[in-house]
Amino acid sequence: MTRTQAPRSSPSRTSPSHLLPTEEPLALLRPDGTPVEGSPLVMPADDVLVELYRRMVVGRRFDTQATALTRQGRLAVYPSSRGQEACEIAPVLALRPDDWLFPTYRDSVALVSRGIDPAQTLTLLQGGWHLGYDPYEHRVGPQCTPLATNTLHAVGFAHAARLKGEDTAALVLLGDGATSEGDTHEALNFAGVWQAPVVFLVQNNGYAISVPLDKQTAAPTLAHKGIGYGVPSVLVDGNDAAAVYAVVRDALRTGGPTLIEALTYRIEAHTNADDATRYRTSDEVAAWLARDPVDRLSAYLTARGLLDERTKDDVAREAETFAAAVRAALNVDVEPDPADLFEHVYATMPAHLRAQAEFLREESA
Repeated sequence: MTRTQAPRSSPSRTSPSHLLPTEEPLALLRPDGTPVEGSPLVMPADDVLVELYRRMVVGRRFDTQATALTRQGRLAVYPSSRGQEACEIAPVLALRPDDWLFPTYRDSVALVSRGIDPAQTLTLLQGGWHLGYDPYEHRVGPQCTPLATNTLHAVGFAHAARLKGEDTAALVLLGDGATSEGDTHEALNFAGVWQAPVVFLVQNNGYAISVPLDKQTAAPTLAHKGIGYGVPSVLVDGNDAAAVYAVVRDALRTGGPTLIEALTYRIEAHTNADDATRYRTSDEVAAWLARDPVDRLSAYLTARGLLDERTKDDVAREAETFAAAVRAALNVDVEPDPADLFEHVYATMPAHLRAQAEFLREESA
């Protein structure tokens, strides 16, 4: 800009205070299951709370079964989400029928809760060459293994849906480590500029593999980062399923972007290839076990008379039946077809690959 040019005017902006999260995490239930008095959140309906409990119990049993299958060699790798069930189940239950979910590699429980067949959910982690489920059938994007690439996918999808006049929001799941990636910053920036209907749910479980949060950021909270992009932010107790459901439900209905940081904890190791004892203590894990999301909701529902021992037993049996079906599906040996190496790589197969494919067919015959 030259000295004679007038400065470009900036658009009027409201006070940034409405973008900031609360000082303390929002919650509806304390760790012992008693209600939080004076919470600004609206408690979900009783039937929703019971369904949250049921899905978390089934989801946890699926998670432990998948971990066992990894030890048996049936899965190449499995990132457990034990302890994070409230962040897996509650957001999925809050989705509207036309909303889309963009998950990470740790969100298999969320996919199963969305209605995806568990065997199809685990295809990626089994080492299969393709995505095991149809994204359009379930309105779920492919599980994202590279950190934070799904954030950009979600923003692009949500912006496109708005341009087409669709009443659709995108929910993108990510971990605290993904907030250190450039893709997340780009996604938040464009979400703010476009006011795209996308909800970023950061499952802050304290570690990016072995790197603790204080080695990743100096921000007061990850939720505070939203103000830099003009994105309203929320800090919530990520082990309170009722509260997570309430904040995600409300965020999906704003018509714009929201950054939610859910404080939670990964009880198991990062994956079966990780030794978590090298970077955290057993006392730390025990402290978070006392904040268990399933036990918390169970205590509240029991005190309200909405959950009795018979119902608990019924849900436990349902979870065992589900786990048995997962075992049966994953214990089936699939004979791979070598010709699949050439499929779905190019729209038009190059001549040298066509020659190789023909050679393979002749050798196989």
